[in-house]
Amino acid sequence: MVRVPNLTRADALSAVRNPLAFIAERWTPASRTVRRAALSALVMSVVIVVTGGAVRLTSSGLGCPTWPKCTDDSLTATSAMGFHGAIEFGNRMLTYVLCAAVGWAIVAARSQKPWRRSLTRLGWAQFWIVMSNAILGGIVVLVGLNPYTVAAHFLLSTALITVAALMWQRTREGDAAPRPLVGKSVQQLVWFLVVAAVLLIAAGTVVTGAGPHAGDSSKVDRIPLSWETVAKLHAVLAWIVVTLTFALWFVLKAVDAPQGPLRRTRDLFLILLSQGVIGYVQYFTHLPEALVALHMLGSCLVWIGVVRVLLALRERPEAVADLPGPATTSALTRA
Repeated sequence: MVRVPNLTRADALSAVRNPLAFIAERWTPASRTVRRAALSALVMSVVIVVTGGAVRLTSSGLGCPTWPKCTDDSLTATSAMGFHGAIEFGNRMLTYVLCAAVGWAIVAARSQKPWRRSLTRLGWAQFWIVMSNAILGGIVVLVGLNPYTVAAHFLLSTALITVAALMWQRTREGDAAPRPLVGKSVQQLVWFLVVAAVLLIAAGTVVTGAGPHAGDSSKVDRIPLSWETVAKLHAVLAWIVVTLTFALWFVLKAVDAPQGPLRRTRDLFLILLSQGVIGYVQYFTHLPEALVALHMLGSCLVWIGVVRVLLALRERPEAVADLPGPATTSALTRA
């Protein structure tokens, strides 16, 4: 059995001053551990979106009528608040689970040898987005579920998913300069796809803000638009994204692109088809709660798929230190 070293006073002071450096000196995670930590942060960033949707769909948005406390007199939900209070407070508690997942990703990235500063920065970016979104979530409650703040809350969650997906991808790459795997025309097509996907997600938030699921049983302001009209615009944008994705797959096949971009484009196409089926079914069945929740999950998966397609267009091998070549070696020998 390996003896655990005694913790000296100097060690304790060092841990207080810089806990991440203290842990990094004593723990070196495997690359697989770092990848799993980044993946856990990505999974939790999606889970928090879906559970936030559950709060809205169960009309529990004001189950805790104030923030940061649940009520003026209680930090937590009480039995008198019933089902809605439990749902809203439970979603707030999941923020701590998300913070734990992001914290694990930061610690694992900081402790990896050699230390990759870019990974640690991506972890910290997630942390600050989570903190910002927690404050915005409190504002959403304080302003009575104003639909514009709710939309901003979702879009900031999408930003978190973006950074988490990027960190997960970077754990599987090196730190050398990125090398493109496809030509500029293909890259431009993918950027058109990214822009269309952003517009699709933004239109989805407007549909939600104008639709019947206000988030609470009390009277809540809605975006003054016909949700059915916006839903049709949303469907048009969805078809544009599907068309661009299919065109991208066709072009990648035509130029004999590597399998990485092809596979990710195929995966995105399948996700889009599934999401489209759910979207049309929920529209014609008058937005049942279960399908809306599934559609929100699909929205997250679509965006992750788009980000992964974009990142598949280049490769980043391990950075290799410059070694003296034969000419340099002979010069050193003569010296």
